[in-house]
Amino acid sequence: MKNSDLLKRVNALGFPLFDLEESQNANLTLADMVKSRDLRLWEGFPVVLVNSAEKGLFNYEKVKRYLKKPFDKSYLASLMAVSLALYKFFNLKFPWADKFYNSLSVARKREARAFLEKLKSDRELNVAGSEMSAQRLKTVFNNYFNQAQKKLNDLLSVKDELSLEYSLSQVFSPKQKELFLKKLKRDKLTKTEKEYFSRVVKKKVLALANPELHRLSQKLLE
Repeated sequence: MKNSDLLKRVNALGFPLFDLEESQNANLTLADMVKSRDLRLWEGFPVVLVNSAEKGLFNYEKVKRYLKKPFDKSYLASLMAVSLALYKFFNLKFPWADKFYNSLSVARKREARAFLEKLKSDRELNVAGSEMSAQRLKTVFNNYFNQAQKKLNDLLSVKDELSLEYSLSQVFSPKQKELFLKKLKRDKLTKTEKEYFSRVVKKKVLALANPELHRLSQKLLE
């Protein structure tokens, strides 16, 4: 398997090295990331793991079955410990991650705690014999988290705008809605617009602002 193919599959599961959207076998992709022994991909492992797990695509036993060599399975366990330590560092709580941590052996729990301490002090992490930068791990994950949060905020913003547009359309005519928004934005109104706003739109606004009317409307919707 060529690394270019793996990089494309990794991107589609949340680690954006390429712009690509397609259905993925998350467990196979995670296994291939482990086998690659590519530090750049290992740094993105926590990102792909959390993105896959939150979508219900991750199954640890299935990932292990794709790994035939004992040392690859050991690499997987260490990368899981790194990921859990990173989530802990950022105070992120995931039920699946807590459940997985509780299933770890005493030695692996100790390894995860040691990784967490190194993340806190910005020391190099020795993962399966390879030195990984604590700062790069945190930066890669933080960049992903910020992008994901921005997408969520943008989505909620669009949803709110559409909801507002719909609600305004139920109360105001197109022209009245235009004047309502212009007034809200403090845009300059013409003399005719001012008169129409005062004579018609303002009355509807006052009615909408009436707390008793709002209370009764809410009661009707119960």
